[in-house]
Amino acid sequence: MERGDHYGLFRPNPNWMGQMTGRESDTGLTWLGSDRPLARAVGRPMVRFLGIEASGGILLMVATVVALVWANSPWSGSYYDFWHTEVSFSIGDVVSLDANGHSLTLVEFVNDVLMAVFFFVVGLEIKREMVTGELRRPRAAVLPVAAALGGMVVPALVFLAFNPSGAGSTGWGIPMATDIAFAVGVVSLLGRRVPTSLKVFLLSLAIVDDIGAILVIAVFYTSDLAMDWLLVGLATTVAVVLLTRAKVWYTPFYILLGSVLWYAMFRSGIHTTIAGVAMGLLAPAHPLLDRAVMPPIELGKMDAADLRDAKFRLNESVSVASRLEHRLHPVTGFVIIPVFALANAGVEISGETLSNALTSGITLGIVFGLVVGKIIGVSLFSLVALRLGLAVLPAGTTPRHIVGISAIAGIGFTVSLFVTGLAFDAVALQDEAKVGILVASILAAAIGVLILRSAREPAEPAGAYDGQAHGRSSEATVEVADREQSE
Repeated sequence: MERGDHYGLFRPNPNWMGQMTGRESDTGLTWLGSDRPLARAVGRPMVRFLGIEASGGILLMVATVVALVWANSPWSGSYYDFWHTEVSFSIGDVVSLDANGHSLTLVEFVNDVLMAVFFFVVGLEIKREMVTGELRRPRAAVLPVAAALGGMVVPALVFLAFNPSGAGSTGWGIPMATDIAFAVGVVSLLGRRVPTSLKVFLLSLAIVDDIGAILVIAVFYTSDLAMDWLLVGLATTVAVVLLTRAKVWYTPFYILLGSVLWYAMFRSGIHTTIAGVAMGLLAPAHPLLDRAVMPPIELGKMDAADLRDAKFRLNESVSVASRLEHRLHPVTGFVIIPVFALANAGVEISGETLSNALTSGITLGIVFGLVVGKIIGVSLFSLVALRLGLAVLPAGTTPRHIVGISAIAGIGFTVSLFVTGLAFDAVALQDEAKVGILVASILAAAIGVLILRSAREPAEPAGAYDGQAHGRSSEATVEVADREQSE
């Protein structure tokens, strides 16, 4: 998995499915590589589609459209009834999945259980970037950190300007988010017009944005705390830390502890996604074995014991975090996030809904926050960092590119919808917020595409703008270029 591969959406490995079911080059050895009609007509085209850079964003868009059509069709009642079907699960009197005295509905199951897996992958991505990625070096991290900070603070202030008090004021966290799946999907449509270094900047910005969103959810969207369950969660976290430091690598232990941590958060009042993030951050990001000093594997003399040893050595030459990312990216990008959109994006678009939205401080705050606030916040904070000499422009870009990415960052779909469910209990307020998110995301995408299409490569190498010696590029982008040449 390449560095900068946020949720598996940036230049994904086209062989991820082939590695599970057989590569196309293994013709005849597996069903996928066979000459059977279904494999030719469905299997291999599906693998090629899932290898496209924008495939995750495309599936997310499709799920959103399906949700909107379903919620506005003659069968709209079935949309509400289906997603509010109660899901019951209990183990005696010890474990019971109920919230506020009733069983979880299907949409709550998606938001509380499935999204914990998504945020687990977010935690893995954050850990990897901070240990081995772009965020490990302060010089390379300054620009995306500054951009993300501006992209969170300014939109929140814009929203509060429209909603200074009352029930709507609790939604200030909604316009802070950036949906990287949609953002990468839109950017990929521009092809070579968007330099690779700019994509890396966008992905690094999104990671810092995720950190901010997680902190906001944990601190500001947490209900009354149950201290006994909070202590259980803390003890479980300590147990995970001790086991990883002792190099206990038995996966079922961590699945069990992760489940206990999730349930403790569920009962404590802290949102369960924090459990997913915590487990992701605790996953080891360095391999147990150094591949450079591993003894060679002799295939000709291998028996069952040697095979088991070779498998262990190969596995442990890749970090636990990287292995988990590789396995879970397809699940989150192609299943969980589209299902989340299908469950949450369905809002009735009627004359009354649109009339309420046009005069709603919530809707207007979200639209102006995501569209105007993101552009001003990301661009302004980035410009200040550049002017102060704290950061450098990515190679092959100009300030106009940064403004274009600032607009793209206003596509705040998935996490914005997620925060909406935490901020508002009333369905009417949620609908007003959802309309704002949909409108803002469309406008942000259109504005970003127009700006990036009009951007040109700089007349002189990156560095002249921020005081670097002529012909030099930033450390981060030099590293990206070196990596691309080696691939």
